[in-house]
Amino acid sequence: MRLLQFLFRASPATLLLVLCLHLGANKAQENTRRIIIQNFEIPTTANRDEEVTAVLQVKTELKECMVAKVYLTSDVPVEGTFNYKYTRCLCDDYPNTYYWDFHTNRTVQIAAVVDIIRELGICPNDAAVIPISKNRFYTVKTLVVA
Repeated sequence: MRLLQFLFRASPATLLLVLCLHLGANKAQENTRRIIIQNFEIPTTANRDEEVTAVLQVKTELKECMVAKVYLTSDVPVEGTFNYKYTRCLCDDYPNTYYWDFHTNRTVQIAAVVDIIRELGICPNDAAVIPISKNRFYTVKTLVVA
């Protein structure tokens, strides 16, 4: 009988302990680190033949480095540095910033694309990872030409 009384007295404490352990295990399993964080800036409007500068800042919250290939694409052909493609090592402690200067005479939708690729000789000691879930990230903005 005393054993049963002890079990009933211990059960609220045991339940609380199990609940705390369960909540702690769930939080430990969550992965809230973002693979790619993009900040893409272009003017919303421009005049014909005016030089426009697009700026893209790319960073990651992953602890491992990745090889990132970054470029712009659009629904209308654009000449010049717009077509430059950059390949760099992206690590959590050092965000990368890219610049493109170009001219356009038409309203254009521009996508800043970041591909995580497998390429040797970019990151130190070729120590880089490729995410399993997704390896292409993009942001689309519209530039209205008046």
